Amino acid sequence: MADKLLDDLFYETLKDIYYAERQLLKALKKMAGAARSDRLRQAFEDHRTETETHVERLQKVFEIIGKPARGKTCQAIDGIIEEGDDVMSEFKGAPALDAGLIAAGQAAEHYEIARYGTLRQWARDLGLDDAAGLLEQTLNEESKADDLLTEIAESEGNQEAMEAN
Repeated sequence: MADKLLDDLFYETLKDIYYAERQLLKALKKMAGAARSDRLRQAFEDHRTETETHVERLQKVFEIIGKPARGKTCQAIDGIIEEGDDVMSEFKGAPALDAGLIAAGQAAEHYEIARYGTLRQWARDLGLDDAAGLLEQTLNEESKADDLLTEIAESEGNQEAMEAN
């Protein structure tokens, strides 16, 4: 145990986010299908496509470090996805559904932003400049996705949640 170093932690955390991204591919499809707003549905669909690229980038990072691309169960993302599933079932057809979906989406984005920010810095510290560049690309896309969800919430999602049909 005492011999575990930053490169070991980097690999373990990489497995965590790899698992998370693969789970989010499934969740984003369900969230897009549940969204009431066309704009929100499109945002989830677009981010799902982007997430496929995130998985591919992670596979490249695994190649860079010479380790197999494997996921490790991430209880945090499983819990976030479960909360999103609860929103979809409890608020199905309700005016507040999209606001709940946005909140669930942002919880996932914030988790990913935290992971990618950490991994990017560790890659830099480890001298893995190519990996750091790939992780930074994804970090920037996750931040943009979060910003878009905020904009949708402010322009339509939250307002609709306050109005009766």
